[in-house]
Amino acid sequence: MKTRSFTYPGNGRSLAVDAARCRACGACFEVCPHAAIEPGPDGVARVAEREACMECGACARACPFGAISVEAGVGCAAAILSGLRRGTAPDCGCGDGCGDGPPCC
Repeated sequence: MKTRSFTYPGNGRSLAVDAARCRACGACFEVCPHAAIEPGPDGVARVAEREACMECGACARACPFGAISVEAGVGCAAAILSGLRRGTAPDCGCGDGCGDGPPCC
């Protein structure tokens, strides 16, 4: 079981779960590095602790049903470095989360 060892104050605001689209497959739980998403009583994903989310976007990319949305790039190391290099906001270069650019995080 993953533990919430870090918090990111102010982060996680963009993290959202669409319970109607979630099929309780668990993909998002498996990839979240800080257990910000957990299964609810019915197995459907829910936000466990918003500030545990580093907004890396792994959960949204892993969800085959499009039930997770998050503004990836805010906590993604590759995006932060790319943005610093270009003098822009964090941007991993993969557009909407999985484009033709380099992989995020």
